[in-house]
Amino acid sequence: MEIDSNKLDEILKRVERPSRYAGNEWNSVRKSKRAVNIALSYPDVYDIGMSNLGLQILYEIINGKKDLVAERVFAPWPDMESELRAEGVPLFSLETRRPIKDFDFLGITLQYEMVYTNILNILELSLIPIFSTERKEDDPIVVGGGPCVFNPAPVSSFFDIILIGEGEEAIIEILNEYKKSKAKGLSRVEIIGALSGIAGVYAPIIHDVEINRNDLRIKKRVIEKLDSFKPPLSPVVPYLEAVHDRCMVEIMRGCTRGCRFCQAGMVYRPTRERSKANSLKSAGEILERTGYNEVSLVSLSSSDHSQIGEIIGSLRKKMRNAHTRVSVPSLRTDQFSVELAKELSGRKKSGLTFAPEAGTERLRKVINKGITEDDLLETFTTAILYGWRRVKLYFMIGLPSETDEDVMGIVDTAYKLIDVAKEKLSKSDFSRLVIVVNVSTFVPKAHTPFQWLPMIEESEIERRQNILKARLLDRRIKLKWHDSKTSIVEAAMARGGNELGRVIYDAWTMGCRFDGWDEFFNWEKWVSAFQKNGIELKKMASTGFAHDDKLPWRSIDTGIDDDWLLDEYNRSKEFEETHDCRFEACSNCGVCTNLSVDLDIAQARK
Repeated sequence: MEIDSNKLDEILKRVERPSRYAGNEWNSVRKSKRAVNIALSYPDVYDIGMSNLGLQILYEIINGKKDLVAERVFAPWPDMESELRAEGVPLFSLETRRPIKDFDFLGITLQYEMVYTNILNILELSLIPIFSTERKEDDPIVVGGGPCVFNPAPVSSFFDIILIGEGEEAIIEILNEYKKSKAKGLSRVEIIGALSGIAGVYAPIIHDVEINRNDLRIKKRVIEKLDSFKPPLSPVVPYLEAVHDRCMVEIMRGCTRGCRFCQAGMVYRPTRERSKANSLKSAGEILERTGYNEVSLVSLSSSDHSQIGEIIGSLRKKMRNAHTRVSVPSLRTDQFSVELAKELSGRKKSGLTFAPEAGTERLRKVINKGITEDDLLETFTTAILYGWRRVKLYFMIGLPSETDEDVMGIVDTAYKLIDVAKEKLSKSDFSRLVIVVNVSTFVPKAHTPFQWLPMIEESEIERRQNILKARLLDRRIKLKWHDSKTSIVEAAMARGGNELGRVIYDAWTMGCRFDGWDEFFNWEKWVSAFQKNGIELKKMASTGFAHDDKLPWRSIDTGIDDDWLLDEYNRSKEFEETHDCRFEACSNCGVCTNLSVDLDIAQARK
């Protein structure tokens, strides 16, 4: 199938940002069509997809092999989708404008549950049947990977194979096995069967029967040493500004912290570091090949790298005359992190981000977040004395055992920071202070100690958000919160099973797209899609599991068994309290009365 280039050029003249679809960016790769080829897709708009490090890693690894080709495709923005449909043009790759249907593979990153309807849209615009059982011999093999595959059940009916875990080694094995199978003249189903024998590959049409009969488990893939694979040294440089528009060097994989709510910290174990020498060499090469003026040292917790101070010092020394800055996006709440940030920032201070997660020390012990109030106050004090005037704090509501007192702890924390700043700063500096309080809703995720728990109900989400809205009134505090309805759909998708495949399909047919974007998310359509399939959306999100239930993700082996996760959950309960205080008057303690007093104080601060 050939796409009329003249027609496509005319289409690009009519869309909002044609550079999203133009291709030919610096470091993009064009190779022979004769090689085994895969279209790599991040199912969101180009601006976001081009910031995904995983996609860039696979793109460079695959294209580094002579007989393999990787190209890219992203979810078209609604204006481009309309044009493609109106003109009868199928979705195409950026590198060669080749229809996605003509590729051997379509690889899709499952980064976040709210992209699921975009996946279906990409398939349909590519003229690929939505459900794997309906695909023909000449259809690409659709492979999924990424964080959401640790509960693949909701989307398993859309994929031929799903890679569990890290893909650097496995993707080459998959493409090479395909080449061998093709040479043998195997059929599509036989090829999928051959691919299912590769470690870490879950093939639903082959494995599901065995999973149900024998409790088969698919063990995740892990690369032993991070230094065995270089970061992308020639990443594609987008024409327009991406969300993360900078050189990225992954210096560590995994996390040492063990927060009980964090799926990434559990499933990406064990922790592995990239060496100082490798990190420095990689950063230098990427800068030479891209022209970026910022190096970001990325990981789940970059300041935990054993050589982070030395890496930063060496980079700063090396780049002193190159007008290039170094950033560490994930900092601990401690003095060391602020010292690092000071060294990185120079004279220009942008903003610092910390994640206390919970409003009280008790609740932070429940979730195994080792941050005390003194830690936070000392870190904040150091930061403002070093010149920062904008600090962002990440919190969650709805964590296990959370009470109103814990929610009020978020308020107390913000005001204590204001009071510290008022004491330490001059009047003019204090007037420039901004504290951003970003509050999300806790969603229990698979393979964590809290995987059996429900999410709090919508009315409770909104009630706790209202506590914050009513009290965080100081003009220096900017409160941001996540939409409760989006969190409910995310929770249902994160915790559901195979029955959600039809729900996702129905939501998509009703017009759901870009569900992670506030302007596109449609609650009513999602409710209708669940109802059509006899499932109550809110109930699915807010119903827990018994510890002996067969969980939807039981077939996935992360290397951590449920007994250990259950032990961790039981440890968290050591810090629970029985008094869950509300606003009704009670005689058990002074908390309710204090809440009313705090409301008066908040109004006065305003």
